[in-house]
Amino acid sequence: MRHAEFRHQRLVQVYDAECRWGPDDDFFQTVVDETPAARVLDLGCGTGPLTIALAAAGHTVTGVDPADASLTAARAKPGGARVTWLAGTSAQLPERAFDVAVLTSHVAQFFVDDAEWARTLADLARALVPGGRLVFDARDPADRRWERWNPVDSHRLVTLPDGGEVRAWTEVTGVRDGVVDFTHHYHFDDGEELLSSASLRFRTEVELRTSLTRAGFIVDRVHGGWHGEPVGHGDGEFVVLARVGTLAPVF
Repeated sequence: MRHAEFRHQRLVQVYDAECRWGPDDDFFQTVVDETPAARVLDLGCGTGPLTIALAAAGHTVTGVDPADASLTAARAKPGGARVTWLAGTSAQLPERAFDVAVLTSHVAQFFVDDAEWARTLADLARALVPGGRLVFDARDPADRRWERWNPVDSHRLVTLPDGGEVRAWTEVTGVRDGVVDFTHHYHFDDGEELLSSASLRFRTEVELRTSLTRAGFIVDRVHGGWHGEPVGHGDGEFVVLARVGTLAPVF
């Protein structure tokens, strides 16, 4: 199943158990907190740990995701009632409704097609107020992270809240023109085996900057890691901070 880790109820539990709070969450929280009582959009919010934390910090938060199973898990968490949860995509966002938008956990890379990515950025520029901030992460293709996505290097044991264990690993199935196809394998201790396949686009820094400029954003900074490192000297990431400019976007 495509994107089953977000859409299959059992795999959503695995995803939630595996993706604990980390330095990336600390970074996004710090950036959002720079705008007191902000109206925040979390696009591709998934199961919502950061979304809920931002609401608990006093922000007015909307979490948007196309995966119903992920949103169901998010709504059920403590503090979930403080968030407005929407099932859908950026196309449904209201105009000039948010001060800050975040795309976390490499959500930006799921927009494989350039036209789809451009539409998403245009939607975000429309949904943010003038000067509103956009913050997101994407893996640096120069780090070649996908070379570690194999049954040996990616093998991990995930412990679920009920004590059950899941053996998981990731296998790359194709690499072409900046796009990496892969499959997550999950083996549950009751014998069930589930697969989740997806594709990610690895854009260069130049490609990201160009796409943002065309959508009407001004790029303030691109870090290479979660502690402000230069590109190429951090965590193999592009951590992008941009804002809506005053000029009309170029299409």
